[in-house]
Amino acid sequence: MALVHYQFFAESLGLCTSAYIALPQPPGPEIAKHGKKAAGPYQTMYLLHGLSDDHSIWLRRTSIERYADAAGIAVVMPEVGRSWYTDMARGLRYWTYVSEELPSLCQAVFPLSAEREDNYVAGLSMGGYGAFKLALRCSDRFAAGASLSGALDMASSARAEDGEWRRELQWVFGPLDQFAGSDHDLLHLASHVAHSAGPKPRLYQWCGTEDFLYEQNQRFREHAKTLGLDLTYEESPGGHTWDRWDAKIQRVIEWLGLPKPK
Repeated sequence: MALVHYQFFAESLGLCTSAYIALPQPPGPEIAKHGKKAAGPYQTMYLLHGLSDDHSIWLRRTSIERYADAAGIAVVMPEVGRSWYTDMARGLRYWTYVSEELPSLCQAVFPLSAEREDNYVAGLSMGGYGAFKLALRCSDRFAAGASLSGALDMASSARAEDGEWRRELQWVFGPLDQFAGSDHDLLHLASHVAHSAGPKPRLYQWCGTEDFLYEQNQRFREHAKTLGLDLTYEESPGGHTWDRWDAKIQRVIEWLGLPKPK
């Protein structure tokens, strides 16, 4: 496995940014003689971080590089700050960046497949929200999305009474009384996809039963079930912790039908 710290200028953000990219390493001449697979184009998982983290966190807290190596996939880990993977009302255009510019740049520079069936997205907490947002809004380009402990009912968070939290969300999403039913609302996006004639992504959802986002996950599960979306829902004891996410990202790879991590 090769690990690349990709530093580049993102036009949609107007600044230089970074992403970690784990790539299956192509065989050298001696290994290739024995029939080992040549380089790419690779199936790709875009792996998204949570609210207080950055693009390095999956590498520092899990063995994702080892799991990806066993599965033979590439993993792209971008950095988006506290943007909620959104074109911020008062900030930068992180939705445009992560949904359009980042895949385009990565596929141009690295041997990554651009085929829908070869592209997936997963994330934890805020990244779980971002993963379902990408899978539902860009279902023509992502075949599957996975949320681990995701913030999946942000319309309820937008009604919170905490003044500081509401101010932060307003900087990101704009007027909070307009959140429900917008393109930021995953419940609305799920309904739109379910009733559209376009492709529908496979979805995987896990949340620990002691997680503070458990009720949000229950609401999304019931909504998706009512809509008839292809959702695999799982829960187990646990909270909002990295030991759970390290185990469950392996389950995501297995659910995708890729070789099981060793």
